[in-house]
Amino acid sequence: MIEKTRTLGSLSVRRLGYGTAQLTGAGYWGPRGDPRDAVAVLRRAVGRGVTLIDTADNYGPSIAEELVAQALHPYPAGLVIATKGGVVRTSDSAWHVDGRPERLRAMCEASLRRLRLDTIDVYQLHRLDERVPMAEQLGTLAELRAEGKVRHIGLDTVTAEQLERALELTEIVSVQNRYHLLDRASDPLLALCEARGVAFLPWFPLGNGTLASDPVCREVAAAHGATPGQVALAWLLHRSPALCPTPGTGSLAHLEENLDAGALRLSAADMAVLDRAGG
Repeated sequence: MIEKTRTLGSLSVRRLGYGTAQLTGAGYWGPRGDPRDAVAVLRRAVGRGVTLIDTADNYGPSIAEELVAQALHPYPAGLVIATKGGVVRTSDSAWHVDGRPERLRAMCEASLRRLRLDTIDVYQLHRLDERVPMAEQLGTLAELRAEGKVRHIGLDTVTAEQLERALELTEIVSVQNRYHLLDRASDPLLALCEARGVAFLPWFPLGNGTLASDPVCREVAAAHGATPGQVALAWLLHRSPALCPTPGTGSLAHLEENLDAGALRLSAADMAVLDRAGG
């Protein structure tokens, strides 16, 4: 029996969520087409039962958060909004990590305004800044939590060792790392998440499109009358109850395809074949 829900601290979400990066332009920079299309996708995702929306201040930058508020505010009961701060964008190819306490606080305050929230459900440090002690970065987020501006804290792109250190400093409810059928470098991190009750939100859960042409995914998909992408998402849901994929798309048709993956049941034999292919 595949669990359909997962806790993030005090919050419960459906494990298959929605990520907003694809609502922005190439390189997550600037707008993507007509904003009404993005609004329609966001509203349809929630209409289909999605309860976890994952976004970030640097998607656009600012655009994705603004679209979330435009489409979904006032937010329905039970909808969890997760966003990220700690990375500054200056072009479609420039990403600058900035974990200074004053910058983290300013970024969080700006996200609160754009999302029209008093409290951000899950605020994730988008990258650890190697120039700033981890205790200072997480201490700032803990202060924001104590002030009621953040409910829970998450991390993005960390090692198992870094998560261990972070958990010694404060409560962490989620991590986000690249992870999919053909990229399991974060298996040690996943094992730690399972042991410590931390949710793992894999980014690029569809391999940034590469899994669509994977021959093993295609073979299993054909046997189920599904698509390779649906098999890739179903594999994550079967792989571990800690995994909460949030695939993103700007297409209503692709959204429906992704969310239908939640109903796909893979057999033990399917999982064995997929595990070998990715291992």
